[in-house]
Amino acid sequence: MNHDALTTLLNEVALGQTSVAQATVRLANLPYEDLGFARLDHHRELRQGTAEVIFGAGKTPEQVAQIALHLANHGAPVLCTRATPEAFAATQAVLKDAAYHPLARAITVVRERRPRYGRVGVLSAGTSDLAVAEEAALTVDFFGAEVVRLADVGVAGIHRLLSEGDALKSLDVAIVVAGMEGALPSVVGGLVSIPVVAVPTSVGYGASFGGLAALLGMLNSCAAGITVVNIDNGFGAAAAAQRILSLARR
Repeated sequence: MNHDALTTLLNEVALGQTSVAQATVRLANLPYEDLGFARLDHHRELRQGTAEVIFGAGKTPEQVAQIALHLANHGAPVLCTRATPEAFAATQAVLKDAAYHPLARAITVVRERRPRYGRVGVLSAGTSDLAVAEEAALTVDFFGAEVVRLADVGVAGIHRLLSEGDALKSLDVAIVVAGMEGALPSVVGGLVSIPVVAVPTSVGYGASFGGLAALLGMLNSCAAGITVVNIDNGFGAAAAAQRILSLARR
């Protein structure tokens, strides 16, 4: 249930096109629906502007499929991050229009394309960072912004980034994904005036400590105003970008 759907329903009741009893049935699962193993937050889009997203890690394929089915049955678009091929197979068995995105490790069910607003760049330092970057890019697109992908523009060959000056100037928000020492967000933060959301990845040799070195490097950036999310959290970066764009839109 989103703002537009609720407004339409209330107008139908006011005009006598829908009875109070019928409206009550449609609103019965607000604010949540109890599946026994999960409580689905059907009220979230009304509160936050985006529907609940499924975190697939730790869930069985059957649990992912049932959550996705109930979200879709309530008119919500479906995004499941960190989804396995087995979870996708179970989901597609109950939702034939489900799509799997192997690089992003995500499942989507999108039945209505909403108007695009905002332009978000997703920059990845190296090819090894692409899985996290693609999770961010897919989520940005799912939430309704235009995505500009700039891959393999890390500091090991800074000329690759500098050649994308026109693209950088066209962005409203930049999500910058990097492993190793995590230097790329500092460079981007020194070139642009827009919000920069940095994502450290677990890419690197032993002393990178599974992304901790990149995380600490980004937290200690000398470029002011950079926001840093957790290691490998492309979804979280996209959610931050979406909130920035929503505020700007209002």
